[in-house]
Formats: sequence, structure tokens, C-alpha cells
Amino acid sequence: MAKALMIHVIFHKLEVEVVRVKITLACTDCKQRNYNMTKEKKNHPERMETKKYCRFCRTHTVHKETK
Repeated sequence: MAKALMIHVIFHKLEVEVVRVKITLACTDCKQRNYNMTKEKKNHPERMETKKYCRFCRTHTVHKETK
């Protein structure tokens, strides 16, 4: 019976569809596109903005989502 429950859980996970979109993050100082990420459009409809390390500026800067 335990195997039957595990198989049901696996099939249940396949039924759930998660829509993730590929995005690119660009440094706000030097405008270089440094990072590729994915995000869920449903949970975060606005543009993403985060502090990350820029290897061209050699410092942590704010990176914003680009098209």
C-alpha cells in the first residue's frame, strides 16, 4: 500500500504545471548583462531588482531585469 501512495504522489506532481520565464539581469552601473535566471510570472509580475556581484565593476551593484 505504501508503494501505491508514493506512485500517486509522483503522478500528482506531474499534473501541476509551473510556468517559469527566463529573465536576464543587467548591472545598473555598467549596463552589462551578467546573470540569467528564471522567475514565476504569476508570483512576481513586476520587474526583478536585486544586489549581485558585477565582475566588470568588481563590486556588488543593483541588477535589474531586462528584456
